[in-house]
Amino acid sequence: MRQAPGHLLPRLMVLAGLLLLLAAPALAAGEAQGPGPRRSILLVAFGTSLPEAGSAIDALKLQAEAAFPGVPVRLAYSSMIIRKKIAGEGIMKRSPAQALADLAAEGFTEVVVQSLQIIPGREYSDIKATAEAFQAMPKGIAHITVGRPLLSSPEDIARAAEAILGALPGHGKGEAVLLMGHGTAHPANAAYAALQLALWKSDQSVFVATVEGSPALIDVLPALKRQGTRKVFLVPLMSVAGEHAHHDMAGKQGDSWVSRLQAAGIQSEPVFKGLGSRPVVAELWIDHLRDAMKELGR
Repeated sequence: MRQAPGHLLPRLMVLAGLLLLLAAPALAAGEAQGPGPRRSILLVAFGTSLPEAGSAIDALKLQAEAAFPGVPVRLAYSSMIIRKKIAGEGIMKRSPAQALADLAAEGFTEVVVQSLQIIPGREYSDIKATAEAFQAMPKGIAHITVGRPLLSSPEDIARAAEAILGALPGHGKGEAVLLMGHGTAHPANAAYAALQLALWKSDQSVFVATVEGSPALIDVLPALKRQGTRKVFLVPLMSVAGEHAHHDMAGKQGDSWVSRLQAAGIQSEPVFKGLGSRPVVAELWIDHLRDAMKELGR
């Protein structure tokens, strides 16, 4: 595994040490279970505050459990904002650091941390840094591997394009599909443009735009008009159809994608189904989990 950034590793190791200290009683219980490696899987999603959107994450967890029967599968939310928000509603989710501390305390010695992100951006980098800090801790977890996000290589992007195209709503002449990605200032944002090219090889009426990166909706509108598009199906290019889908994509405010398309004379139909709820796409994350498990074995 690559080394965590120098300014992050000391702080992450201190945090990991504190969490392990707090979990010491459970650690003793885990050590009493006997020698030999014990494996577990930790799925890390950004998270969602919408209960109906959380079903996509639950579906991914079920797929992981089916792929590795007998291996405990845990779940963590990487977004502190989401964790705090749902905690106010009585729903508690662990952070990646807390979940890894739990696993160390329970005596697990080998852990695969599988990212449920779309691109290998900042969230993924933070997950890797946290995992590396825990692996470096004395009496921590001896071996940790981190599974890559959905769009991490040219091969990943080609496979994802094929899977996404097979899961999209049917659309005919004068209709298009617009996938909404999150977007970021991180260099990994380039994966969205690469996915767009891969999709266009098979269907030039499927477009990719992002909320906070490039391409943006304003970049896509001219192409939609040139094709004479009358109707667009709006589909989240995210693991869940969460707050971005319900607010930025389909909200009633004037700057939502629905409103902006309507102002451009294009009808739209939001589809509230994240990629995690599409088994053919979700299976790609599970394949990345399999790769990380093989790496752990080596």
